Amino acid sequence: MRPTDGPAHRPDRTPAAGGLAAGRPDPQRGGATVLLLAMGLVFVAFGTFGAAIVSAGMASQQAAVAADLGALAGATRALDGDAAACASASDLAGRNDGRLVGCHLDGLDVLVTVEVAFTPLPGLTRVAAASARAGPVRG
Repeated sequence: MRPTDGPAHRPDRTPAAGGLAAGRPDPQRGGATVLLLAMGLVFVAFGTFGAAIVSAGMASQQAAVAADLGALAGATRALDGDAAACASASDLAGRNDGRLVGCHLDGLDVLVTVEVAFTPLPGLTRVAAASARAGPVRG
């Protein structure tokens, strides 16, 4: 057997060559840990922003539902006047976590605008708005 064959002879690992036996750390050691932590941070960031987008979509749907129900509630009181119709619409919008920001009686039609506040990210508050119209069926 020649001295350069086999596992017994490794010139890069000898103390004279400056390898691991010389007491120097391997420069690639721990690289996988840093890469794994970076990938984990990327997944957390994408998850956080994905949750923010879903939160905005849900708030938009909640505002639309509150506006629709508020308009229907206001239309049931349209014969009682603008104040009664808008008070009824405001009550129902509030029960759906919305805030009535606009109400107008146009004949027997009620037009309402509702806002819903939501927090997509910690420390960031936004508002989703929706409008709806309700009134008698016209043939």
